[in-house]
Amino acid sequence: MTVIRDAIEADMAAVTDIYNSYLSTTTAAWSEREQTIDERIEWFRSRRSAGYPVLVAVDPKPGEPGEPGKPVEHDEPGEQAEPGEHDGPGVVVGFTGCGPFRGAGMWPGYVHTAELTIFVAEPRLGTGVGDLLMGALVDRATTSDLHVLVAGIDGDNIGSIRFHERWGFTEVARMPEVGRKWDRWLDLVLMQRTVG
Repeated sequence: MTVIRDAIEADMAAVTDIYNSYLSTTTAAWSEREQTIDERIEWFRSRRSAGYPVLVAVDPKPGEPGEPGKPVEHDEPGEQAEPGEHDGPGVVVGFTGCGPFRGAGMWPGYVHTAELTIFVAEPRLGTGVGDLLMGALVDRATTSDLHVLVAGIDGDNIGSIRFHERWGFTEVARMPEVGRKWDRWLDLVLMQRTVG
């Protein structure tokens, strides 16, 4: 069963692969340059040092019994592991996290607002992994000092917009042609949810 847990640095190779897999086929991320593992580790460290959550969805490897005393196959779907549980084993099939909105360090008035990111390995799209990740992220945000989560979504990514709507996010802005990829202008949709 899929388990949601705090990411560890060793997960960043898989996280990088998942992110990069979207670059050549979608406008989910407005970049044409693949990210390096070192860049993703820097992203991970900066989020964690600032107190923001970074979570991964992990499936057991075939034949993997899980942690001694807590087999993965006995976990309820979407169970959140305690920090330190399930570290390392399994296959990362998605990730989420959040970080400063509009450079909260420069603009302290935004310190209670965070922008989220969420990606699911393409073979696991539509299998509930995204819901497990979002549920865990919202839970963390609700029990933290955050007040609002913001999602920035490509205007053509109707699936992601609908997904966020199901999770209580409301479209608050549509910014035409503020991004560019593949020699096309792209629209940005901003969605937000109050969490605390």
